[in-house]
Amino acid sequence: MYPANITREEAARRARQIRSHSYQVSVDLTGTADVPGGYDATATFWSRSAVRFASTGGASHLDLIADRVLSATLDGVLLPAEAFNDHRVAFEAAAGEHELVVTALCRYSRTGEGLHRFVDPVDDLVYCYTQLETADARRLFACFEQPDLKATFALDVRADASWTVLSNSPEVAPVDLGDGTAHWTFAPTPPISTYITALIAGHFHVVRDAHQGKAAEIPLSLACRRSLVDYLDTDRLLATTKAGFEVFEEHFGMPYPFADYAQVFVPEFNAGAMENAGCVTIRDEYLYRSRVTQASYETRDNTILHELAHMWFGDLVTMTWWDDLWLNESFAEFASHFCQAEIRNKTGVGDDPWSTFTNARKNWAYRQDQLPSTHPVAADMVDLEAVELNFDGITYAKGASVLRQLVAFVGQDAFLAGVRAYFAKHAWGNTQLCDLLNALTEASGRDLSFFAAEWLQVAGVNTLRAEFEVDAEGRFTRFALRQTAPDQWPTLRHHRLAIGLYDLVDGRLVRRDRVEVDIAGELTELPELIGRARGTLVLPNDDDLTYAKLRLDPESLAALVASMGTIDSALTRALCWAAAWDMCRDAELPSHDFVALVLAGVGVETDLTAVGSVLAQARTAIDYFTPEADRGELNEFFVDGLSRLLAEAEPESDHQLALARALATSAESSATAAVLNTWLDGSAVPSGLAVDTDLRWHLITNLARLGAIGATEIEAELALDPTAQGAERAAGARAALPSAEAKIQAWRLATADDDVPNETHYQITSNFWQFGADAVLKPYLGAYREVAEAISAGRDGWADRSSALRQHVLGLLFPRTLMDRTALAELDAWLESVSLTDAVARQVLERRDDAERALRCQEAFS
Repeated sequence: MYPANITREEAARRARQIRSHSYQVSVDLTGTADVPGGYDATATFWSRSAVRFASTGGASHLDLIADRVLSATLDGVLLPAEAFNDHRVAFEAAAGEHELVVTALCRYSRTGEGLHRFVDPVDDLVYCYTQLETADARRLFACFEQPDLKATFALDVRADASWTVLSNSPEVAPVDLGDGTAHWTFAPTPPISTYITALIAGHFHVVRDAHQGKAAEIPLSLACRRSLVDYLDTDRLLATTKAGFEVFEEHFGMPYPFADYAQVFVPEFNAGAMENAGCVTIRDEYLYRSRVTQASYETRDNTILHELAHMWFGDLVTMTWWDDLWLNESFAEFASHFCQAEIRNKTGVGDDPWSTFTNARKNWAYRQDQLPSTHPVAADMVDLEAVELNFDGITYAKGASVLRQLVAFVGQDAFLAGVRAYFAKHAWGNTQLCDLLNALTEASGRDLSFFAAEWLQVAGVNTLRAEFEVDAEGRFTRFALRQTAPDQWPTLRHHRLAIGLYDLVDGRLVRRDRVEVDIAGELTELPELIGRARGTLVLPNDDDLTYAKLRLDPESLAALVASMGTIDSALTRALCWAAAWDMCRDAELPSHDFVALVLAGVGVETDLTAVGSVLAQARTAIDYFTPEADRGELNEFFVDGLSRLLAEAEPESDHQLALARALATSAESSATAAVLNTWLDGSAVPSGLAVDTDLRWHLITNLARLGAIGATEIEAELALDPTAQGAERAAGARAALPSAEAKIQAWRLATADDDVPNETHYQITSNFWQFGADAVLKPYLGAYREVAEAISAGRDGWADRSSALRQHVLGLLFPRTLMDRTALAELDAWLESVSLTDAVARQVLERRDDAERALRCQEAFS
């Protein structure tokens, strides 16, 4: 059960009754507030919320998650103590204007929900920040917690006078109170939703700058912990931000809607970033302490642009309810890649953003869309529990893929014209899907009713394959595209796509022809291709305009295996990688063949996102899609190939780093472990490879996994890196150790300790299950089922624990390394015997589906 759930029905009912106007929120972080009985200032803080609103009359409530309410008044009249119950402050008001004032003692978070408090182990300095999506503003102040009850938001804060305090409105100078504390008073915001309000407070280091926007100069700032100042690469971060402003203001047709723009890098964040209006928070792992590949920088750039796009789509114009969460996230996902492509077109720098989208994000969507929990892009979000589960690959990556297909249907100019009209009409308001589609229909002149029905309101992914015949000269006498759909989601869609024909010219695969077509139904004959030469490679969906799995004909697949690395276009290669991976996952391409393809192509692949993706896919193919009897031999083949590629890699190159990390992840033998140890002690490091902090932790974790080092070596490494990230990585390395004692301790921390921070919890749960430790791991088959039942029932403290922690346990602690047919049958018998909540059942069934898929692949090629 989601803590303090809110349903769509009750939110709609309240929206018909209440119209919120303004919030005046006061927060005291000094620990000196007048609270009867006192309080622990490191665990709780004082909050006061004065809410002005209009009511049509009758009973309603504010939302609040707090340790206790100190007072609550409606129009100056004290509400009874029992008004605060079940995370709500109930009231009854006559029709008209009102003010409700609630003072409460609220609790700091350790899991990135509400107001998170962090003490940096490097210097003992304190940092606080809010993360309020989906419905955690009520952990900071009493409010009407739903996106369509927008209001202005004015914050004032009392805190340590040496702190930096930021919010949604422009930075202000504090008033010194003379006792070591100060008072910050921020101007009211425009009307915004509660979940994008923000409070940042602590010893943050701030860099200030400005950007000349279309309507005014926009103050910019970057902030981070003082211990990370050396890693704040200000020039690139600001350059990306300013370039994003230029693209979005030009193409959205509306100036940046807020008064300033702060980006704050925060610790122990449970997401990538959050689009608080004018005050974005970003996980501070994006301030790289060690050497990373260019792909990592481009991923960070994309995150920056994603959040910037939200300032228009999500913050200026906001969904009415979370049914249209996809409108927020899919649009920002599409817009960030579009923006990167526009910047690349201007500068000529960087990889093709759409190829990185195909290599990473779209593969996420395809996997999610083939799970039993798949859902339409426009999902049925009946309550907050459903919302939490649907921050997934469908909402983000499939939705963005569908928007890209929509652009192909209507044309980019018409699409952007519709978006501009949408912003102009609905600024500062709330919308539904139909509002955007109406704007796009009017701008393009095309009927999009079928588009919503086929692409947004039903789940599932289609598969496309070419069917053709050729004459004696190798020219097409017939060409058609066949479209299929899974039985449970049988929709056959309209697709706008391109077909590429490639020849082998001087040892390289080169595109000779490209034909853009519309298809629909099961089979579409394409006379446009008759008479054209077949060539070497036939590639449906060239340029990746639509969202579909591909099946290549045998000759094209053979050409791909032989010549993948010779294709000039990174986007074409991305499509080919994706097609091969889909075939491997569907037991149509043996894992050995896929691994061989990876080794043949990864060394010359220029898109570093592709390099990382296919190396990880090869690891999955070996560990899960290969029969157990063949796994060791295939892994040895892979390790030998990685070793050869690493020896050939250019010193100090991104390839060298990616291959070194993949080799460490693939180590199984004592000989490979010995190589990793020589890297650690510096005795035999490949020329140009920087064995820096992050790579050292990667090596330590993998050596721990193998039992080649123990707790003593992990503690010694932590002494070299006594930071928060060092502690997190040490926790993960301990969890990877193959001893019974290490597993007992890791399991306790993951499932029974309610004071483990979210990122530490992630490291523990993601490293717990390891191959080669079956004897010590078998008891946790049953333990997993027990904790899943406890989470479902809300026992053992799980009713109030973080959603992020519950998802870690259910997803990452699933016994994936032990899933043979016997274990799967036991799991199925248990699922038949218990009654789990939908949320718990969904996550267990997703992992069960992964296990079933793995066994199908193993059995197909055993």
